[in-house]
Amino acid sequence: MALSIMALVVTSTAFAQDAHLRRLSTGEDAKAWEAVGRLNIGGTGFCTGALIAPNMVLTAAHCLFDKETRARIDHTDVEFLAGWRDGRASAYRTVRRAVVHPDYSYAGHVNSDGVRNDLALLELDHPIRDGKIRPFETTARPRRGSQVAVVSYGKGRSEAPSLQELCTVMAQQEGVLVTSCSVDSGSSGAPIFLMQDGQVHIVSVVSAKAEFEGEAVSLGTSLGAPLAQLQAEMTARKDTLSSRVLVGKRHQTGAKFVTP
Repeated sequence: MALSIMALVVTSTAFAQDAHLRRLSTGEDAKAWEAVGRLNIGGTGFCTGALIAPNMVLTAAHCLFDKETRARIDHTDVEFLAGWRDGRASAYRTVRRAVVHPDYSYAGHVNSDGVRNDLALLELDHPIRDGKIRPFETTARPRRGSQVAVVSYGKGRSEAPSLQELCTVMAQQEGVLVTSCSVDSGSSGAPIFLMQDGQVHIVSVVSAKAEFEGEAVSLGTSLGAPLAQLQAEMTARKDTLSSRVLVGKRHQTGAKFVTP
């Protein structure tokens, strides 16, 4: 698929300077990234997600839709495996509630509206309170030319996370972040990090991959206002549940990666 979502100005060095993906094979390698985990989706596939609070995981909205039927997946069939590596996780949690961006519509193919709103927030059944699993903070969008990193699972590397320590923000337009980061099936929802002054913050999540002038690029969803909307909706749902409980009413309570 040619990248037609927006016009890009790309220099040849944008890709040449990128670091390669590095498997985080040992506990020492992975210790700073334990809050990134694999999301198992009903036994049919997986995505990547990251903790932004002890009980909140940020990922891509399309991970919660079946690629064949386009129907919303039951979020209780989703499991978050924090720091999953070679058959073991630092923490295992199921999902209590899930909120998809209200303007997201699953189309089954890449389009700018889909990428722009491709965010979901998952509330875990129990918070993860472990000193070595520290939720990441989020921050405003990076500038074009900023150096970013991505930690993800993916096709052929589902058993341990991989880190690309250096890739580049190539463009940002209308809420879509274009980077030179390497992503593949399963990388959906992976956090894109801005590493600055010794601090690591999530600035985007992986939504899709595309191609521009023969080079692979990744498309991410910018945070800021879209994330604030999700957080507000999650809070509203909690408040609604609390009010129902107070009045005595009972409350009833395949991953897809968009590829060219």
